[in-house]
Amino acid sequence: MNSFKKTALVVAAALTMSTMVSVVPANAATTLTVGGSAATGGTTAAAPVSLPVPDSNNVLAANALKIAVDSLTANTVVTAVATNGKILTTIGTTSAPVAASSGSTSVSYNTGSGNTADFFVFTTGVADGTVAVTVGGTTTTFYFKGTAGAINTIALTSADSAAAGSVQKVTLSAADIFGNAKGGASISLQVVTSSGTTTTAYTTDTATTTTTTIGTKVVDVTMPASGVVTLIATATTAAAVSGFATPVGVVVKTIAVRDLTAELAAKNAELAVVNSQLAAANAAKATAEAALATEKAARAADKVVADKAIADLKAKFNALAKKWNAKFPKLKVSWIK
Repeated sequence: MNSFKKTALVVAAALTMSTMVSVVPANAATTLTVGGSAATGGTTAAAPVSLPVPDSNNVLAANALKIAVDSLTANTVVTAVATNGKILTTIGTTSAPVAASSGSTSVSYNTGSGNTADFFVFTTGVADGTVAVTVGGTTTTFYFKGTAGAINTIALTSADSAAAGSVQKVTLSAADIFGNAKGGASISLQVVTSSGTTTTAYTTDTATTTTTTIGTKVVDVTMPASGVVTLIATATTAAAVSGFATPVGVVVKTIAVRDLTAELAAKNAELAVVNSQLAAANAAKATAEAALATEKAARAADKVVADKAIADLKAKFNALAKKWNAKFPKLKVSWIK
């Protein structure tokens, strides 16, 4: 009887556990969409989903990769882990935005009484990213790559001065609100000189190669014969976003034109003056050295005469001393050596 009861309890427990453990159906399916449209690629690293970086501080459907897992049984646990991106379980709307600072790199979702699990992946960078979705012990990895958002700032770099007639490299660049280099950005460059103004529209490079850098455009500008060259770069930028850098759509830079021939002539004239002054100083030095040599010779001659006079005085004194000492032996005086 006790054995029968134990067996019954074990069977009952097993039946109870079998109702608690969810079984992942073989027909569970995953779909990828961006902004409501089917995503292109995403199943291989070579063909990632192109994911637009948000233009503002808010993440909307257009900026998120929606990963929808359906045909699940109740209480199925689905996890997702992202690299170079973050995950949301709900997406924001214009009236109820979700900030770009939100989200997590890993999320676990229980379907509860439902049979679907939705994740929204977004990125604020342009690096390659992945999201690994695990259902019932099976992990599937999806791939995405961020693309820079609208232009937020532009920049212009060049030399501060340049020789007349030379060709100078001027670099234009653009970045989105998160600082990502913006390839394919349209930037106009005005070159203003005393002879007039030229305006040309350029597009920043979309790839980094041995000769190009993504988000930049190198332009050749020829310097006039004289004066100042004013460079004015302009571009259409996105609206200002609170908490982010103020958009910069206009940059002005000047290049002073240098007449190297005139500068060289001026420097040569300065050098001639310095050389003349140096020659005069050297001549004065030679005169002073000659006078000093003459003075030294005169002093040497005077010394010879003085030494002879002293020697004569010594000899005379010593002769007198000798006579004195011979005459007055008790009152001897010393000779001068």
